[in-house]
Amino acid sequence: MRVLGVDPGLTRCGIGVVDGQAGRPLVAIDYGVISTPSSTDIAERLLLLDQMLVGWIDAHQPDAIAVERVFSQHNVRTVMGTAQAAAVALVAAARAGLPVALHTPSEVKAAVTGSGRADKHQVAAMVTRVLKLPAAPRPADAADALALAICQLWRGAPMARLEHARQAAVLAAAGPR
Repeated sequence: MRVLGVDPGLTRCGIGVVDGQAGRPLVAIDYGVISTPSSTDIAERLLLLDQMLVGWIDAHQPDAIAVERVFSQHNVRTVMGTAQAAAVALVAAARAGLPVALHTPSEVKAAVTGSGRADKHQVAAMVTRVLKLPAAPRPADAADALALAICQLWRGAPMARLEHARQAAVLAAAGPR
């Protein structure tokens, strides 16, 4: 399975592609950052981000996309840009017909490091180790995107099975209609 991880941001959007499956070695295919100039109009920045994401999707043909779930921050301006970038990633995935998984930063940290309170250096170190990279991905946004892809590969299928079982149990409890 190939997963495209997206660490949304308007100025710097981390992006990373990982191949693999749970229980097998994972392989980093590509990673980097999509940047948009802060001096450019917001609509143009979102369009540029969309075009670049579509280019990554076309080039790497992922089976799924994992996006960091936007959480409340103290700086409303920052969270707005992050949410807008996340929405662009969701739309690009939907347009390509790809399933999307949203993961909180704590979920990603716990999946990759074993602790939901890990710092950026710990996440980058584990991403480097898990993917057997010669050095930590730079900037940190790229490492975070790879961590999102790893999280989806390791936790996505089991979580989907659990959700399916939960829904089946709810339907069974409701009885015949």
